[in-house]
Amino acid sequence: MTKIFLRGEPGSFQNYVDALTACGAESVISMDLSLADECDALLVPGGADVNPKLYGQENTASFGIDDDKDRDEIALIRRFLSLDRPVLGICRGHQIINVALGGDMIQHVPNAERHTRTPDDVDNIHPVRACHPFLEDLYGKEFTVNSSHHQAVDRLGEGLIPTCFNEDDICEGFIHENGKIIGVQFHPERIGFALKREDAVDGEKIFRAFLKLI
Repeated sequence: MTKIFLRGEPGSFQNYVDALTACGAESVISMDLSLADECDALLVPGGADVNPKLYGQENTASFGIDDDKDRDEIALIRRFLSLDRPVLGICRGHQIINVALGGDMIQHVPNAERHTRTPDDVDNIHPVRACHPFLEDLYGKEFTVNSSHHQAVDRLGEGLIPTCFNEDDICEGFIHENGKIIGVQFHPERIGFALKREDAVDGEKIFRAFLKLI
């Protein structure tokens, strides 16, 4: 069975595990990074903010920083890139892929209320426009996604090509020029499978496209 590595404590990331299981893949969740070498691909999940010092900025609006997590995930991203194995970054994962490859961040996006969770703690929904065949082939030229973030990628890291932009012209997706590293700012695991929403696209398509890269 295809094995996907996630850095974290066993038993965490249930929505991601459920998504991968539904697609026929096994999740390997561990703090032991050596286990990643046995895996076919890497999934870098959502979470708190990346330390701004890693992209040359002072901290003006970043919270929940975990330097150990930053270090480990950057090492994993670079390792899988060197091995030519697929990587999927979701929300924070999308952001730290960008940082790992030399890009930087917007620490607090304009119109943040459109992108953070609603007052009743539900993902916001907003439109994006595709600018690359990867997402356009999956969802069309314009489509709606869920949103739960206050930061976003700014200058893209080496080799990264944008795949979609939101209505504030902020990049919300990219793909590496090698075709095997995908990042999305939205949460496909929360708009697909048992959590599919009528007001957003089907996130399952992202997971299946990722697994096809193996």
